[in-house]
Amino acid sequence: MIETVRHTSALIRERARAMTGSTIGLEFSPEEFTDTDLDFAVQICDAAVEAWGPTGDEKVILNLPATVERRLPTEYADMIQVFKRRQKFADQTLISLHPHNDMGMGVASTMLALQAGADRVEGTLFGHGERTGNVDLVTVALNLEYLGVDTGLDFSDLPEIRKVVERVTDIGVHVRHPYAGDLVFTAFSGSHQDAIRKGLGQKDGLAKHFAGWKIPYLHVDPSTIGRRFDRFIRINSQSGKGGIAHVMETEYNITMPRWVQVDLARHVQAFADSEARELSAAEVWDIFQREYKIKNQPLELVRYWPRPSDDDPNTIRGEAHVRFGGETHVLHSEGNGPISAFVHALRGLPGLQPFVLDDYEEETRGRSADAEAICYVRLKRDAEGPGRIGVGIGSNIDQAAARAIVHALNALALA
Repeated sequence: MIETVRHTSALIRERARAMTGSTIGLEFSPEEFTDTDLDFAVQICDAAVEAWGPTGDEKVILNLPATVERRLPTEYADMIQVFKRRQKFADQTLISLHPHNDMGMGVASTMLALQAGADRVEGTLFGHGERTGNVDLVTVALNLEYLGVDTGLDFSDLPEIRKVVERVTDIGVHVRHPYAGDLVFTAFSGSHQDAIRKGLGQKDGLAKHFAGWKIPYLHVDPSTIGRRFDRFIRINSQSGKGGIAHVMETEYNITMPRWVQVDLARHVQAFADSEARELSAAEVWDIFQREYKIKNQPLELVRYWPRPSDDDPNTIRGEAHVRFGGETHVLHSEGNGPISAFVHALRGLPGLQPFVLDDYEEETRGRSADAEAICYVRLKRDAEGPGRIGVGIGSNIDQAAARAIVHALNALALA
C-alpha cells in the first residue's frame, strides 16, 4: 500500500508539472485516520509527501479525518499531536482536520485538535453532511472569534447566512443551534431573566471591568452576529419577575418597583398557566392594565386640584371632584403634600371604607422633557390586611398619584 501511494503521488506530480498555466497542489488523506494504526498513518503520509516533493513555500495538506466519530475529543487531539511529532516533513505540510459528528462531539474534537497543533479544518455550514454531519464551521469559527482568534470570516449577518443555507438545503436550523438558533438569546427561567435584566442595566460597567462583553446567560453580544436581544425573554408560567420587568421596560417604558414586579409576576404566571403557552408582550401589558388600572368601579376621579395654601406654602389644599355611589362629590382637605391632601379628602367621602397607604413609589415614563409620570401605590383595609396595587399615569406626578390611589381603592372594593 505504501508503494502504491508513492507511485501514485509521483505520477500525479509528474503529470501536474507537465501542465502549463496551472498550479496544482496535493491533499492526501488516510480515509480512516482515527481507526488506523497511528505509526502506519504517519508512514503512509510521509510516503505521499516525499513522493510529491514540495518545493519552496509549497505545502502538502495532510487531511486526518474522524471519518466516523468513534473516539473522544481528547483522543483525536492526542492523535493529531503525536502525528505531528512523528512525521518527517512537518515544515512542508499543513495538518487538516475533517471531523464528523457521530458521537455529537465534532466541535469539541475540532477545538481540541486545533489546540493540539492542527492548521486547517474541513466542515460544513451548520453541520450538514453524512449521517450526523460534518463539524459545523459556523460554531467553530464563532468559538474561535470568542477566544480572540481572527478567522477572517464575516458572520455579522448570521441570520441572512442561515436563511440562504436553509433555502438551498431545505434543512432548517434547530432552534437551539449555537449562535444561529431562534432560542439562543432567549431565557425562560425567572432567575436567568432577572440576571440578564440586571446585567444589561450595567452593560458598560461590566464591559469595562471584564475588558469585553460580559452579561449573565448571554454568551456573546447578539449584535455582533446580526441578532438582537430586545426580545430574548419569553414569558411563560415559569417566568420570574425579572423577565416580566424587562419586557415592561423595553416594550412599554415602564419601570416597576420590586413589590409591583413580584405581584405582577404572580398574575402573569397564573394566566400563562391557564393558557398553557407563552405570552406576548401585549398580553403582559393587558394584564398590567387589568390588575392595576381599575377605573370607575365604584370610585371615579373627575378632577383633582392641589394648590399651595395662601397662608403657608408648605401646606397643600386639595379639591377633588369624584363620583361615588351614583353621586358627584366635591371634597376639600389639606396635607403636607398633594398626595396626603388627596388621601385626606377621600377619607371624608361618605360610604368609602377606611384604607391605609402601605407603599408608594413614583417614576418617570421616558427620558424627554415631555415624559409622563407614573405612580405606584399599595393600599390596605388595615395595617395587617392584604393589599391591592394601583398604578396611575399622567402628565404630572400629582395627577398620576391621584389616579393610582383611585385605581387601588377600586381594586380593594373588588377584592
